[in-house]
Amino acid sequence: MSPQRSDMSCIQRTRKRLRGLANTAIGEGFFGTLSRLGRLHPLSNPAKHGVQVIRDIEYQRTGNTRHRLDIYRPANRPGPLPIVLYMHGGAFHLLSKNTHWLMGLAFARAGYLAFNIDYRLAPQHPYPAAVSDVCAALEWVADNAEGYGGDLSRLVFAGESAGGNLATALTICCCYRRPEEFAQRAFATGLVPTAVAPACAPLQVTNPGRLNRKRKLPRWVNDILQGMNDTYVGALHDPAPGELDLADPLHVFERKERPDRALPAFFVPIGTRDPLLDDTRRLDRALKAMNVVCEARYYEGELHAFHALVWRRQARRCWREQLSFLARALQQPREPRHEFVAQA
Repeated sequence: MSPQRSDMSCIQRTRKRLRGLANTAIGEGFFGTLSRLGRLHPLSNPAKHGVQVIRDIEYQRTGNTRHRLDIYRPANRPGPLPIVLYMHGGAFHLLSKNTHWLMGLAFARAGYLAFNIDYRLAPQHPYPAAVSDVCAALEWVADNAEGYGGDLSRLVFAGESAGGNLATALTICCCYRRPEEFAQRAFATGLVPTAVAPACAPLQVTNPGRLNRKRKLPRWVNDILQGMNDTYVGALHDPAPGELDLADPLHVFERKERPDRALPAFFVPIGTRDPLLDDTRRLDRALKAMNVVCEARYYEGELHAFHALVWRRQARRCWREQLSFLARALQQPREPRHEFVAQA
């Protein structure tokens, strides 16, 4: 490569990085401010909804503040309660359980014992740090949820955007025997979710340019998608076969790999104007080809993570349909936990 082309390439990379940093700052500022303003509303007080919150419990004793979770539980409902393990979104490099307090509150209002977890963020902690963390959180839940009134035989993994990716990756760790040590520990818990709800998720982080082929996306959207790839998996320049499966969980299902334990039912909501729409469509096709129950819901005209804006009609509809699906799934009998443990 000539010095001139090398200089141009360096300038382009710098510009992309600066745009990515700007988008990160805007995203963190927007969602952080929205979350803080939401907390000021009188109806955001969990006590008004009969919900108790226990904050900042360490699920790993590392001293890292990201290895903490919050518990939301109905204060006046007898247990045992169905459990939700919720993973926040933010393109793997921003936001937190604190910005996503509303999700924990919404599930607890519906009668769930909700564990709203934090995990380490890229680029300081790239893939597979986040997957390792959600596996560790599952281990903690396996050991402690019953003490908080939870029913481990009625377990849901949920998350939006990057959190939906992690919920799907965690499902794979529970249902497939994998080589990663953290995945082996998750598998050894014997837990398998009854249902999974990955909303508007990037189910293939790599090759983000594929999303721009079917419809032209704005440059700032492409920058976010490319930045997600660069910060989360960009350090893996020559990954071994299967090494990126838990960043691209969609590929596992599209390969029709037979699980070691039966896959759970999936509820996958997304707006039709979401740039990640094609990933949800691919997941729906792949799971149905494997005879896995999958209910994909497409909300006309809605953008990414629209369901977080719970005062809007389509968001409320999405929550109603999600909770209805989960209630039906949780009514289906599953094998007792000890039988799964015996298989581990």
